Amino acid sequence: MNTQTASCTKCKTALPADLHNTPDLVPCPSCGVPLQVFAFPALARPPAEVKRGEALVLDSESSCFYHPSKRAVVACESCGRFLCSLCDVELNSRHLCPNCLETGKKKGKIKDLENSRMLYDDIALGLTLVPMLIFYFTCITAPIALYIAIRYWNAPSSIIPRSKYRFVVAIVLATLQITGWVFVIGWIITRVTR
Repeated sequence: MNTQTASCTKCKTALPADLHNTPDLVPCPSCGVPLQVFAFPALARPPAEVKRGEALVLDSESSCFYHPSKRAVVACESCGRFLCSLCDVELNSRHLCPNCLETGKKKGKIKDLENSRMLYDDIALGLTLVPMLIFYFTCITAPIALYIAIRYWNAPSSIIPRSKYRFVVAIVLATLQITGWVFVIGWIITRVTR
């Protein structure tokens, strides 16, 4: 018998291998306390049977879909394939196989896995800077840039941490452009009404 063995919880007597993994409670041979032992089958195997480089899967266990010699520890929640600990990818408490993870990434089915992120601060800043080359476009782009900067102020920015200075610059420039247009339109109205 192997040196590691299960023992009775009351009398601490070593339990024989035929009492392991039984469907019902069985009495301890020493004290008679009913107990049930669930043990890995290799626990009762004699050390002489353990060979270097042997398959990691026993006859009564499932094997990994990708590594047939390794014991399966979990099933993929998407396709149902059995996975070893090496192939198991845990994503927000879901267990997936590498194939389902890659398929979900390509098709965009896994919502928790981000492939890209919209950079609203760059959009708002671009809407204020680029139209300044042709000033007349700012009457349209400045309000849009101001809306985007305010609307998406708390939206997740880049995966790499960034400051809010792009939003601040966009808000300041958009406000100046809108103020400039208000003064220009006001000046035109006062000139026409005279």
